[in-house]
Amino acid sequence: MESNLEQDVNLMWTLLFTIVLDGEKRMATLLATYALTPPQFYVLKTLVERGGSCPIGEIAHEHHLTNATMSGLVKRMESMKPPLVVREPSTLDRRSVNVVLTAGGQERFIAVQMDLMSQLRQVLQLLTPDERQDLIHYLSRYAMMISEQFAIVPTPDG
Repeated sequence: MESNLEQDVNLMWTLLFTIVLDGEKRMATLLATYALTPPQFYVLKTLVERGGSCPIGEIAHEHHLTNATMSGLVKRMESMKPPLVVREPSTLDRRSVNVVLTAGGQERFIAVQMDLMSQLRQVLQLLTPDERQDLIHYLSRYAMMISEQFAIVPTPDG
């Protein structure tokens, strides 16, 4: 039996929206227990992925924020006890400032990451191994197709 594309589109939209909304709520709730906001966690994640240091402008650009917004976000993260990040002048460009992950920031990131993985583990345990593999296969395929079909073309300034 052939499915109706419009029905599939509507169902997929509903499912994706439900998954994203649920994920955002769960993430915000979990992060609040660590005294973090989602943008603060994403800064920590970016720093971990970049080896612990990154120019503030690059972080702002990656997260589609203005430099002023990112500066305020970093300032709040610096003032936490213990500080999660520090700012240091760039050794490559005197006009640039690097955001550097502290040991406290690294520890907080790891703790959140462990809790997130624990939640995912609890959900995936509800599936059989074959169902998990199917889910991973189709989600991977979907992500690849989206990436290829709707690739973001860099602008001349970035």
